[in-house]
Amino acid sequence: MIRQSPTLPANDLNNTLAADVKSAAALRRDAGSGSRDALKGAATQFEAMFINMMMKSMRDASPGEGMLDNQQSKMFTSMLDQQTSQNLAKKGIGLSDVLVRQLSQQNEQALALGAEPAASDASDIPNAGNLASAAAAARLQRAIEAAGGTAAANRAASQADVPGGSAAAMDSGKGSQAAHVRAFQSKLGSHADEASKATGIPAKFMLGQAALESGWGKREIKGRDGSNSNNLFGIKAGPGWKGKTVEAVTTEYVNGKPQQRVERFRAYDSYADSFKDYAKLLTNNPRYEKVLASAGDASKFAHGLQKAGYATDPQYASKLTRIIKQSLA
Repeated sequence: MIRQSPTLPANDLNNTLAADVKSAAALRRDAGSGSRDALKGAATQFEAMFINMMMKSMRDASPGEGMLDNQQSKMFTSMLDQQTSQNLAKKGIGLSDVLVRQLSQQNEQALALGAEPAASDASDIPNAGNLASAAAAARLQRAIEAAGGTAAANRAASQADVPGGSAAAMDSGKGSQAAHVRAFQSKLGSHADEASKATGIPAKFMLGQAALESGWGKREIKGRDGSNSNNLFGIKAGPGWKGKTVEAVTTEYVNGKPQQRVERFRAYDSYADSFKDYAKLLTNNPRYEKVLASAGDASKFAHGLQKAGYATDPQYASKLTRIIKQSLA
């Protein structure tokens, strides 16, 4: 019986040849998935290309007029440089880590603004973090292919949302024109209107916060059995809460650094109940008095929520302000 070799992950360069076509095909396939490993793999490949470009520049700068220098020796030297670049990228020089951090952040911001993700089917991806990774990995993979191992990699990097790129800005410009944004407003608009009457907070402000907390309804808080908590605002279940609860993994920022935690959240019978409880929380809790007083201004409202301790994300106010002013304008 012939035993087939196991398929290597796209970002595993330990036993991968620089010219391995199958490995490149696997990376292209994974770039459209929800795996964060796909983004790391694409970034590592880009780092290998960058190292190879440096080595090629150094080779070109040397005289190279030895007795054994010929076209064949140059070809094998080039192959050696490619494999050496692959091996160095495996250990990393820091470039891939920078790409992963910045691409992930830019894509998550684009998702928060309601931009359509560059993925094949959002329903197949479990959460917004994976959605951002898939979009970033796909764009970076396209940049690598466009670069073709030449100096064009520099131009491709800027098109792939490396710092200063414009793709995220173009995506975020869709705003309320995106179909899923309109669907979100249509689905929850009446509940927001009712809560607005009780609090004086514009319905658009509450819809914006619900969109930020739930990823436009794509990553709502669910119980272990898959049941929906209908909790659109990420309200936790403290000691005084007597209603239903669910436990879910959430990201909390401690000293500015994200940490994954399992927390208890309130669960409701309907979205209407979620809006009602949110309105009750803001009107009955003294720490939100200034938030209600500044309900006429989106920026003051968002910063008031953050200052009152509604969320630990240091960028919460700026994200919420952009959603209200751009996506829901």
